[in-house]
Amino acid sequence: MSIGRATVLVEPNKLETWDVPVVDPEPGGALVRIVVGGVCGSDVHITTGEAGIMPFPIILGHEGIGRVEKLGGIETDYAGVPVKPGDLVYWSPIAACHRCYSCNVVAESPCDNSRFFEHAEKPNWGSYADYAWLPNGLAFFKLPDDADPLAVAALGCALPTVLRGFDRCGPVRVGEAVVVQGAGPVGLSAVMVAAQAGARDVIVIDGVDKRLEVARSLGATATISLRDTPEERRRKVYELTGAGGPSLVVEAAGVLPAFPEGVDLTGPHGRYVILGLWGAIGTQPISPRDMTTKNITVAGASFPKPKHYYEAMHMAARLQDKVPLASLVTHRFAIEDAQQALDAVHRGEVIKAVIDPECARAI
Repeated sequence: MSIGRATVLVEPNKLETWDVPVVDPEPGGALVRIVVGGVCGSDVHITTGEAGIMPFPIILGHEGIGRVEKLGGIETDYAGVPVKPGDLVYWSPIAACHRCYSCNVVAESPCDNSRFFEHAEKPNWGSYADYAWLPNGLAFFKLPDDADPLAVAALGCALPTVLRGFDRCGPVRVGEAVVVQGAGPVGLSAVMVAAQAGARDVIVIDGVDKRLEVARSLGATATISLRDTPEERRRKVYELTGAGGPSLVVEAAGVLPAFPEGVDLTGPHGRYVILGLWGAIGTQPISPRDMTTKNITVAGASFPKPKHYYEAMHMAARLQDKVPLASLVTHRFAIEDAQQALDAVHRGEVIKAVIDPECARAI
């Protein structure tokens, strides 16, 4: 039996590199060699314990693109596309049971029995590793032949998350004024989707100048710095959008103070969509009357469905020559350097970081 490496979170803030067995796929499953494993802001929250206690030990990483090594008696991906060893695939990292109320009655994710992680000593689909073992029922899709893996990996699970949010809370309408709080991967994904959908204004708020510059390259029409006071930020937004204000505000900041500010920024009859506040556990004071008197809708969404991964993959492949997606991957780290990768994401030093199993370890 061959052995591969994996980054294992054994307890909060304690990472180890383990040698793990490489196991043949089960019937209906697949074994893939990781090409890139995306480093997500949620991984930071998981590592620090801010996202709650996980079923330790776990192999980190829920964003991955890999090359098929072996298939468990199947000949197509989860969209019916022929697949064979050597093909590149992209997968939805949530193993659904397909036998519960959420799966079969409301057709929503996550399912009542979702498996987000497997014990690190068992066959595993974590992507901070040399190999991922995809169980039967975990959807994967063959990349289009001309797709750049880095373009697909650049927005990681963020683009499926945004597509899920707009699917659940209503799409961006042509001519809308949109504000995006935060220019990390979720925010940048929202910018790109809004721009492609024909939004009139796409205004982005962030504290990192480089991120704001990238947001403009993906379609932002204006940017506002967090160095401004909340009152100044609001004034600038309404100066750009007019008295009606933004009809759609997307929370992609992942920090609790963004929530009351987003409610305040949303214009009359508008929508406020919460996408980034998954790992930031806590509360913030707001005035419910503001939501009533402005007649606004506040909605959240998380855990994209397999179809959103499929749509994101094809959207990235379609746009890879029109917008600088692959260049968003600014940092690569070895499996053994996962802690440095997480630290860099936490400090906001990267646009997108990935774990590259072929990357040499930092000295």
